[in-house]
Amino acid sequence: MDHSLAATFDGANAQSRPPLTGPRDPGDAWVEGVHGRFWGRFGAAGVLAYDPAKGVLLQHRALWSHNGGTWGLPGGALHQDEDAVTGALREAYEEAAVPAADVKVLFSSVLDIGYWSYTTVVVHVARPFEPVISDPESLELSWIPVADVQRKELHPGFARSWPGLRPRMLELAAALRQ
Repeated sequence: MDHSLAATFDGANAQSRPPLTGPRDPGDAWVEGVHGRFWGRFGAAGVLAYDPAKGVLLQHRALWSHNGGTWGLPGGALHQDEDAVTGALREAYEEAAVPAADVKVLFSSVLDIGYWSYTTVVVHVARPFEPVISDPESLELSWIPVADVQRKELHPGFARSWPGLRPRMLELAAALRQ
């Protein structure tokens, strides 16, 4: 069964950033330092959703976005005073309609470089759902078997974290099968 969703945005829209509407959060800004430039003044977070029947949910990033065209996690900049789990679940809902009530947080993994951090929040899908492209940041959303994730062109940050996350995901898959 194909678990991917086609984008609702045509190719022309995929190349140029859509106009911003509404107020922006103060966290929606770049930070720069010795390790480079990162999105999210207060850090960033994303959800790695695992459904035993489908795999992990990945987002094919819009071409206009930073590292566009790569595959990563639904996520983004944290709001001021927002904890990483809340922010990751909010962003995953905004970008992929991941329902917080239907997932169970299992663990998180933090990359902290001093002036910026990214938290990967791993969740178990307790009640199956189909993700929905709910903003222009995605070309596609797809459930990918854990063994096939590395075959995708991954967002550089996710590509660096996947080797550490993969064994934990395989252990999780084995535990959930028992």
